[in-house]
Amino acid sequence: MTAPLFDTHCHLDFESFGDDLDAVMQRAKDVGVVRIATIGSGRDVASAQAAVDLARRFPDFLVATVGVHPHDARVATDEVISDFEKLGAASEVVAIGEVGLDYHYDHSPRDQQRDVFRKFIAVAKRLQKPITVHTREAAEDTLTILAEEGAKDVGGIIHCFSEDAPFAKRALDLGFVASFSGIVTFKNATGVREAARVQPSDAILVETDAPFLAPIPFRGKRNEPSYVAHTARVLAELRGVSEDEVREQTTANARRVYGVPG
Repeated sequence: MTAPLFDTHCHLDFESFGDDLDAVMQRAKDVGVVRIATIGSGRDVASAQAAVDLARRFPDFLVATVGVHPHDARVATDEVISDFEKLGAASEVVAIGEVGLDYHYDHSPRDQQRDVFRKFIAVAKRLQKPITVHTREAAEDTLTILAEEGAKDVGGIIHCFSEDAPFAKRALDLGFVASFSGIVTFKNATGVREAARVQPSDAILVETDAPFLAPIPFRGKRNEPSYVAHTARVLAELRGVSEDEVREQTTANARRVYGVPG
């Protein structure tokens, strides 16, 4: 029997999956995926509601998260954040996010990104739910804000991990585990691959971030949850353990962090 997998970050509400969602989920089940976290991150509650609605349609297979992506921080007024907090209280919502900082594209001003990030950490603490963190080219500010806002009270995930081993260690000290995506299958992602090799076994997760970042051998195609099996296989190779061990460990870790029963 195939050991289980938990895709901890996927955007199933995107139009990319509109026509073949049922087939996408069946392919995931066929490779051993037992749970998927679908991420409701957008500029308004309506976009996040779609993820929650999916989790309600498939309660034994999907869970949801809600938050405002840093790209959209410029439109995250206090009223919008309050609406997200109300939605975040739903039982289907297992985390707040993805939220954080993205200094690569700067679609929203950095000061607004930082302010909104802090406010969503406060939301997570009030709801007592973990945080799914997006960080790109903003390592120091991300860690500083997590520390200053007491995010360790709820902990969470550095999603689509793209930093290095020292960053992973500092994040873990703040209560945040690392979720490895298809990036870990890219030979030139040396820092990410080293972090994946040395990260403690109880602090590793796997994800697709579908429809983005398909792993090798599917790079350039639409990503989907079934491809998380390829990420788990490479993670096992890097760590020198069996694929089943990685599957079992990352699934147990995801269930613990998200509070999802086995």
